Amino acid sequence: MSIRFDGRVAIVTGAGGGLGREHALALAARGASVVVNDLGGMLDGSGGEPLAAQRVADEIRAAGGRAIANGASVTDPAAVNAMVEQVMNEWGRIDILVNNAGILRDKSFAKMTLEDFRLVVEVHLMGAVNCCKAVWEIMREQKYGRIVMTTSSSGLYGNFGQSNYGAAKMALVGLMQTLALEGEKYDIRVNCLAPTAATRMTENILPDAVLSLLKPETVAPGLLALVAEDAPTRAILCAGAGGFERAHITLTHGIFVGMSDDAPERVAAGFDELSSRDRETVPASGAAQGALEVEKATAASRR
Repeated sequence: MSIRFDGRVAIVTGAGGGLGREHALALAARGASVVVNDLGGMLDGSGGEPLAAQRVADEIRAAGGRAIANGASVTDPAAVNAMVEQVMNEWGRIDILVNNAGILRDKSFAKMTLEDFRLVVEVHLMGAVNCCKAVWEIMREQKYGRIVMTTSSSGLYGNFGQSNYGAAKMALVGLMQTLALEGEKYDIRVNCLAPTAATRMTENILPDAVLSLLKPETVAPGLLALVAEDAPTRAILCAGAGGFERAHITLTHGIFVGMSDDAPERVAAGFDELSSRDRETVPASGAAQGALEVEKATAASRR
């Protein structure tokens, strides 16, 4: 069966260009009514073009779709709430939220100012929090919701010069993990998308030959799968150049050391063993770590 979004309403932040634009176009092409949100700022969050969202909304309508533009900053809770009120007045429901808005202020940690660190976290993390909070009760009441956080390989695996960006992107994974658990009984499914795409964020980083493969539209199929009726939940989907992978935060079985005087030395000596992935698991929740540790301690006490 083809994935369709007829009768569904989607908000896509940072949709004035790049990945967000492709997400908005793809959702609209398959029947969704789309709120194209974009402040119109520059890559570093300053200044910008306030008509970016309107152009994408016009593009959707010209193709026969339904769309409205909104210029709210995701860092402004009052503006986000006003956007949600506008959507509810226009269409009466909100089914999909794609948290895509973001900025870059790359520098090595030694050269980065605390202001640059805070602003990147504010836009990526708190921007997503503000948007999720604004739609959460609506989705709970209608017992349906699909939310995607845009994470990054920089958060999952690190990247030189992006301590602020990486910290914010990994924080979104933690937000996703908990919201997926809390939203489960309301059929609110929450996932992360880790894209690799040729956007203004990557145009000065990657060579042209690589950028030609990494078109933003090659990521959109993954986004559509994450917000579909039968979407997964608590997934970290990686996507780029038409390839798709899944990342996991795993837990090794580890070792039991106890509280002997030489416990630190035993941890150090056993680091390779506790790092073994032979019995690795993907925990169902954070409590699984404690449960495993208690299980090992209990087993050791019975020996």
